[in-house]
Amino acid sequence: MAALVTLGVLAPLGAVMARADWPPSLGPGDLAAIRFTLVQAALSALVSVVLAIPVARALARRSFRGRGALVTLMGAPFLLPVIVAVLGLLAVFGRAGWLNGALAGIGLGRIDIYGLQGVVLAHVFLNLPLAVRLILQGWQAIPAERIRLATALGFSHRDMRRHFERPLLRAVLPGAALLIFLICTTSFAVALILGGGPRATTVELAIYQAFRFDFDLGRAALLGLIQVAICVMAGAFAFGAIRRQEVGTGLDRPALAWPGDRLLARLADTAAILAAALFLLLPMLAVVLRGMPALPSLPPQVWEAALRSILLALSSTVLAVALALPIALLAARLARPALVEVLAFLTIAVSPLVIGTGLFTLIRPFANPVALALPVTGLVNALVALPFILRALVPAAMAAEATQGRLADALGMAGWARLRHAILPRVIRPLGFGAGLAAAFSMGDLGVIALFSMPGQGTLPLEMYRLMGAYRTDDAQGAAVLLMALTLALFWAFDRGGRFDAATR
Repeated sequence: MAALVTLGVLAPLGAVMARADWPPSLGPGDLAAIRFTLVQAALSALVSVVLAIPVARALARRSFRGRGALVTLMGAPFLLPVIVAVLGLLAVFGRAGWLNGALAGIGLGRIDIYGLQGVVLAHVFLNLPLAVRLILQGWQAIPAERIRLATALGFSHRDMRRHFERPLLRAVLPGAALLIFLICTTSFAVALILGGGPRATTVELAIYQAFRFDFDLGRAALLGLIQVAICVMAGAFAFGAIRRQEVGTGLDRPALAWPGDRLLARLADTAAILAAALFLLLPMLAVVLRGMPALPSLPPQVWEAALRSILLALSSTVLAVALALPIALLAARLARPALVEVLAFLTIAVSPLVIGTGLFTLIRPFANPVALALPVTGLVNALVALPFILRALVPAAMAAEATQGRLADALGMAGWARLRHAILPRVIRPLGFGAGLAAAFSMGDLGVIALFSMPGQGTLPLEMYRLMGAYRTDDAQGAAVLLMALTLALFWAFDRGGRFDAATR
């Protein structure tokens, strides 16, 4: 399976390289797209991790009623289809949004969401929950025994920052910033809707324009290679900056109160949690309030597109799980599972549009790529979701092999019986979570399908984008509510299915 995944990424990339123009020739528009891509991705990653630090610190240090529900709700934007998130941001920050309405009411000027500021705002909205979760995991990894010792030694607020927070952030922030940078580099729908013109065009959007409007495969291929080079260089830089988090071991005791806690720190934590909750939840609330009245009157093509999206999401999820499970089991048996890290980085570094462009060039001599738009989209969606499934699955598979795997070997269990009785019950929960992520990502995809699809073939995100382009705002908002509900329902069904199955075994 690992070889198939590598082939599925490298073969389209090779096809792209074969069609690229040599020697490379880039116009002023292409250079501007490269500059904008680097600037917006760097700013988005920087703002996301900087804002995530006080929020993660507050959630790690404070315990209050409803904390678990709030953390879950604040993570919802990461699962949202990008086009739904953008519509919610427009409802709050757009020209006719809530914020501009409030500013006009008190006599202040309006803000403009289009251009660099809008792209960064959308990326921060989508990736702030991911950054908070990654940093929060680092905070929660600190053993309670270390906190108890710091309390006994009378550590002050400054001592805690010096001996705990700064080493933790040095270990966690480079990896979190790299992941968000890569996600923002390969972002498509945000720049498509909020870019605001040629000055705010990303490399990903330039690939789409070269392919879809100019049908210039050589230019699209060259831009695709530049996209990969940007991601590879960013990965090499970040990996060199990553430090190992040395927190020691503990007895998994409940977390203790943070030493050196002061009233000012408690007020700052409360303000950080409230500000993050408002920023992340208001756009989702706006989508629901504006879209619910339009649901009953949605045109038939929206419901047909919704059915296609559901079938596409289910098929790509099955494929992603079928690829991820053998790879995770292989990594669990290896002494150094570096293969998983390489595959995860490879499938993130090579953008979906690059893979889609390569698949188009490979399929075109033998069949009509437009007729295979949905199968190709499903394959690419499965490859895009693979690193996220592996991140959730590999640690559980390694733990299962270290415990139940030895017992299975002693009992002579092999093959399906070993997988069913010894390994699968221990990995079913992260497998369900990863499958939910894959279904959510596929449900909200507006990338490869935009390259190939013709009228009558579109998925729900593409149909929603067409409604927005036709200024059918009410229908677009109703489709946004439907898309958000279906995405979250699919994620919940897979995640809950894994938890239920694990609980009944």
